[in-house]
Amino acid sequence: MESITMIVALLVPNFLMGIGITAAVIMLLTIAAGLYRQLAYLPKFFWQYPMSYISFTAWAVQGQYKNDVIGLEFEPWVPGQPKLKGERILETDLGVNSNHSKWWDLAALFFIFLCHRVVFFMVLKYKDRAVLLLHRLFAKQSFEPLRKTLSDSFRREKYTSSKRHQPLHPLSSQEGLASPLP
Repeated sequence: MESITMIVALLVPNFLMGIGITAAVIMLLTIAAGLYRQLAYLPKFFWQYPMSYISFTAWAVQGQYKNDVIGLEFEPWVPGQPKLKGERILETDLGVNSNHSKWWDLAALFFIFLCHRVVFFMVLKYKDRAVLLLHRLFAKQSFEPLRKTLSDSFRREKYTSSKRHQPLHPLSSQEGLASPLP
């Protein structure tokens, strides 16, 4: 959780916004963990396949369930029936696949932690370059209409006819036009 919090804190400009976005990201990861609903009942496209594998909470909960339940025997619901094994409860009631051991879940947790750290250092290292690149891109897009307007204004004629400012003519073209000389 701290890795996600540090990554979000680097990306957002405001402390309160960082708290809100971090809570939202952690909640999205917790939804896919199988705490509120079994993983088999979640939609497969987004929640079951990418999110449940990315979620550190899913791996932690599955490992904890396996650590607590495997190897135990529970009293049956109806007296006189055989005792319930922990593996059966794990698969039927909790919806956790027991094909791999709790140590694979722990290894997945360490791998996700390592990936979060790598993402954190990448964001830390390349954030300034990315921000500079984005500022340059947005500045280029915002100045594009202004550049077109300015280039169009320079293409127009510089001198327009007006009563106050008459265009200048050489004296040779003014001969014979009501000259005071005979």
